[in-house]
Amino acid sequence: MTEILAQTSLETDLPPPFPDHTQLPESDGSFVKNFQEHPQSLILTDSLNPILERLHPDGQYAIGQDCGIYWRETDPPEKGAEAPDWFYVPNVPPKLDGQIRRSYVIWREHISPTIALEFASGDGSQERDQTPVFRVEGTGSKPGKFWVYEQIIHIPYYGIFLITRNELEMYQLVGAYYERMIPNQRGHYPIPPLEVEIGIWQGTYLNQTQAWLRWWDLEGNLLLTGQERAELAEQRAESAEQRAESAEQRAARLAERLRAMGVDPDL
Repeated sequence: MTEILAQTSLETDLPPPFPDHTQLPESDGSFVKNFQEHPQSLILTDSLNPILERLHPDGQYAIGQDCGIYWRETDPPEKGAEAPDWFYVPNVPPKLDGQIRRSYVIWREHISPTIALEFASGDGSQERDQTPVFRVEGTGSKPGKFWVYEQIIHIPYYGIFLITRNELEMYQLVGAYYERMIPNQRGHYPIPPLEVEIGIWQGTYLNQTQAWLRWWDLEGNLLLTGQERAELAEQRAESAEQRAESAEQRAARLAERLRAMGVDPDL
């Protein structure tokens, strides 16, 4: 009996297991900062699809759009998470146990995102905040997201898109710290693990004409969205049809000239 009671007490004293993505909040309750955020996420994901299909023929990757990356347990849980506006994680299933991901939990999957992007409506100071966790313990505040991405989650590439200035800051993790990247001759920043470059493109998407973050391949060719690819295919088909019509018209004119010379064009 004593042995049973001791075993029961031991089981009762065990701490609860770490929560998973279904047990953690999927939103911190904050408003989207501007009308560009969601279209900006969509254009990045849409145009990257052909690259992702080639890099991950098994479909093992995840794209996060304004959803939480949990890196420690806190109360409330949101204080132990950061929610990049867009991020990509390789070699993880797009769903967990058949369920759509509600968040990304580092302590359960142990794979860091390759790249995280923030779309800053302000001057970027919040996105560059390097305040470490030990300076905010007991204050109710959160550590700086720059520090979390760099020192805790270890995201190799971190970008801050200053929407009001149409400027992009890219950082690469070198050793233990981020270093500001220098753009190439095209004004883009290479992201070798994705075999792409990222930069700023001026144009219209979803009825908004402005500067957008876009992908290019390593030769400098813009990666098109699904709609852009469809429009390009339609233009090529129309061009081929026009070329065929022109060839027909030239043949008809030649036949007329031959007949005028007394030559049967059918021979």
